[in-house]
Amino acid sequence: MALYVLRRLLMLLPILVGVSLLAFAILHVTPGDPAVLMLGQYATPDRITGLRQELGLDDPLHVQYGRYLWRALHGDLGSSFRSQRPVIQEILDRFPSTMQLTLTALFLSVIVGVSTGVLAATARNRWLDGGLMAGALVGLSIPEFWLGIVLLIVFGVKLKMVPITGGTGLRALILPSVTLALAPAAVLARLTRSSMLEVIREDYVRTAWAKGLGGRSVIVSHVLRNALIPVVTVLGLQFAGLLAGTVFIENVFARPGIGRLVVNAIAARDYPMVQGIVLFTATVYAFLNLAVDVLYGFLDPRIRYD
Repeated sequence: MALYVLRRLLMLLPILVGVSLLAFAILHVTPGDPAVLMLGQYATPDRITGLRQELGLDDPLHVQYGRYLWRALHGDLGSSFRSQRPVIQEILDRFPSTMQLTLTALFLSVIVGVSTGVLAATARNRWLDGGLMAGALVGLSIPEFWLGIVLLIVFGVKLKMVPITGGTGLRALILPSVTLALAPAAVLARLTRSSMLEVIREDYVRTAWAKGLGGRSVIVSHVLRNALIPVVTVLGLQFAGLLAGTVFIENVFARPGIGRLVVNAIAARDYPMVQGIVLFTATVYAFLNLAVDVLYGFLDPRIRYD
């Protein structure tokens, strides 16, 4: 198992290097001079030239990239053009809010999605199966930003059950997390159903039925446990989708998270902030995928043996 984890760690290195290259390229492929953006369009040429030298923008690209990578390894992602604060500090200030929303949505999607998939599989080819899968298809088809606006109008404006925008606490988290969790829950429901239907046909499940075990025991102990292996694998991808979805949801619900921060940074052409957020979220996503791979190895012993 240790060798399996070590191999997965080594596979992360080229991925993180590639992401750092893309983040570094943001500053150089977009139009505009960073020094002009920081000083303003009325700055004198001498001040612009001095700032370019101070930032090292006149150095060769490979030197700039090496310096950027070295600083990133030490937690220095530069300073924001707008606030002049360290980028990493801006990200860490808003990261808890984003993770709170993402993890809550992930928890809801797993509970609702897996439960729906199990019910649909156990009621195969019945009206309940068809209704649940039709509902999952609708959940996949609804745009998140549209659903968020509708929920705000109904539960925030009309019924006044939750804060319209912003706010803290559980009440302010309900609508954003439900909106963000709908599509992943639909994916997990369809995946759980198809995975369970495949496992139900296996010989060891037939043997469990032949031994006279109860239906609940067979479904939970034999079918569901093995059917969840591909579901766990997809969770890493679902987490990435949830992180990306916060860009829309946090702006719809005015939550002070990383998603809203990156939208404001793009609008203000705050390139160091955009670079830092891209690199930070990609690193979080890569290590989460590593955790999913390790969990997959625990669930399926064949991976450890291979």
